[in-house]
Amino acid sequence: MSWLKPRALEPGASVALVAPASPFDRHDFERGLQEIRRLGFQPKWDESVFERRTLVAGSPEVRAAAIRSAWADPSIGAVIGVRGGYGSVQVLPLLNPAEARHGCKPFVGYSDLTSVLNFLTGCCAMVAFHGPTLVGRFSGGDAEYDRASFLAAVGRREPLGEISSQTLDVLRSGEASGPLLGGTVTQLLASLGTPFAFNPPQGYVLFFEEVGERPYRLDRMITQLRQSGLLARASAVVVGELPRCDEPSGGPTARGVLAEAFSDFPGPVLFGFPSGHTSSPAVTLPFGVTCRVLAGSRPRLAIDEAAVE
Repeated sequence: MSWLKPRALEPGASVALVAPASPFDRHDFERGLQEIRRLGFQPKWDESVFERRTLVAGSPEVRAAAIRSAWADPSIGAVIGVRGGYGSVQVLPLLNPAEARHGCKPFVGYSDLTSVLNFLTGCCAMVAFHGPTLVGRFSGGDAEYDRASFLAAVGRREPLGEISSQTLDVLRSGEASGPLLGGTVTQLLASLGTPFAFNPPQGYVLFFEEVGERPYRLDRMITQLRQSGLLARASAVVVGELPRCDEPSGGPTARGVLAEAFSDFPGPVLFGFPSGHTSSPAVTLPFGVTCRVLAGSRPRLAIDEAAVE
């Protein structure tokens, strides 16, 4: 299976800001705009981005219309989600895969926006980017997101190459390769049984991340991945940092539970990769491109394929 690659984000290009999920603080929004401009891009948004409806940033129709408008606008070079939270699943039935493919632009987000990333990689067969949102990541500057990997992933027509981190730990040793797919696992599992179900090909590399989920819940998620057959399709697993996932009492820990849960997994498993919910600057990962997981004395993830054209 091959994924359509979006056009590279050129220096000085316009970037559309959309809010598929929760509402946000206007001050943080403004700080995020400053960072986008500092990167050399021109932020654009529709005033509907500031709408509110109880838990979400406006009605599903309003939120979906903003995404579709960004895809259709030839002056827009990429689309970035403002924040996660909740609500992205509500817009999926209102999005059009043909429009997404025709627009062919990088879409960047994480957390609840995993639902949109999965829509793009699954329903549209397009590369999408597990990367910073405007609020909480771009708004926090260098402390919150890895500028180099973001710019390289969405703007450079060559592979990202090897990515390592002091936070990386080996749960299962070995080496494997395949297309990288995944995201926040609660969103992936919530998609099952819907028209937008996470449905990766045999041999994919699963990127698994979460935040604030207690160890028994993580074990339940891995059990569901196993019983659904999704884990058996994976050649390797890369787990995020899992912040705030240890029991407050100190045990059990997220790492300990995952080490046991993946103890019989036949491929390599890395723990602590800094993308998505992290306590360190978050790395941008392209979903739908070939990668290698190297789980040995120097654990690392290697992105072997360019994500943009």
